[in-house]
Amino acid sequence: MTERTAVAIIGAGPAGLLLAHLLDREGIASIVLESRTREEVETTIRAGILEQGTVEILRDSGASTRASDESRRHEGIELRFDGEGHRIDFAATVGRSVYLYPQHEVLKDLIAARLSAGQDLRFEVKVTAVADAESDRPRVIATAADGARIEIEADVVVGADGSRGVTRETVTGAHGGYYREYPFAWFGVLCEAPPSAHELIYSNSPEGFALISQRSPTVQRMYFQCEPDEDPDRFSERELWDMLQARVPGTSLHEGPIFQRDVLRFRSFVAHTLRRGRVVLVGDAAHTVPPTGAKGMNLAVADVVLLSDALRALLTEGDARLLDAYPERALGRIWKAQHFSWWMTNMLHVAPGASDFDRRRQVGELRSVVESEHGRAFLAEAYTGWPLER
Repeated sequence: MTERTAVAIIGAGPAGLLLAHLLDREGIASIVLESRTREEVETTIRAGILEQGTVEILRDSGASTRASDESRRHEGIELRFDGEGHRIDFAATVGRSVYLYPQHEVLKDLIAARLSAGQDLRFEVKVTAVADAESDRPRVIATAADGARIEIEADVVVGADGSRGVTRETVTGAHGGYYREYPFAWFGVLCEAPPSAHELIYSNSPEGFALISQRSPTVQRMYFQCEPDEDPDRFSERELWDMLQARVPGTSLHEGPIFQRDVLRFRSFVAHTLRRGRVVLVGDAAHTVPPTGAKGMNLAVADVVLLSDALRALLTEGDARLLDAYPERALGRIWKAQHFSWWMTNMLHVAPGASDFDRRRQVGELRSVVESEHGRAFLAEAYTGWPLER
């Protein structure tokens, strides 16, 4: 038996859940399908820097008041190089801030809000195909946890199922997209310790890059540059602390037990197109960025804001113009975010085989940023997020 809905959303990450929430506010029904369990969605720890615009849309839409009430506001970051720290003051430079609020907490809020509103949200459902994309009734074919076949017909299918989901291939086909793999990765640790600084530290050192981030008053997240194929279990806890400390000279880190370690590879991807007929891509299904610029979830939210307006116009007014314009409008911001993430990554990391000239030029670039009012403003504007289009 084929089910029917206005919008079928594949993926219960930030993009899929927020889109369902915004559509519901416009009286538009949707079904959300997610391959993972609810516990897996809510407990997978991800980065947690939210742009001011992201916090505002979560708060103002009623999706998450905790993102504004319980997050920690950061009005700047520190760039550290040559053994010295240089603060980029976001509030003073562009009048905006970012907020520390882990992504899994955003997902908890969104899931609670959707279930409270009676959302048709199905976990442990594996989508195997999207059919009839070019028609005005695309279909989603899936399998439930008990093996039952699910078929959903919709006015629009939205792929929010990440970089390994089925909708990316449905939309892009053999064309794929634009892709870059970076020659380094981040070795990440979670530890039990108080924060080592009030704000995030991005450190460029001869030993390589390090990021001193935070999660809560008692749990901290830190990264250092490593090889893409690094073994997370290779180093002892003492060795990890020594490597981290060596990469932030001039700062004394607060140490504590390390209870999680992983290696995060760096990739950039932008799909050649974000739409095929009535099937549309958002979030990681459409693009991925290195984490250096803190753009991942924020870029997904920007996609959703545009797409929710487009679907409202299509499904309540019969006006397809915003949906037709969605790919070009979204890609404008996506490529700006790709550039910013690439720029931050290359300015802060030591490339394999870097010469003395390369290192000195890199420090010159960092000085050009921190010693220039306009350089600081460029970084602050991009890091805190460009205004969301409506």
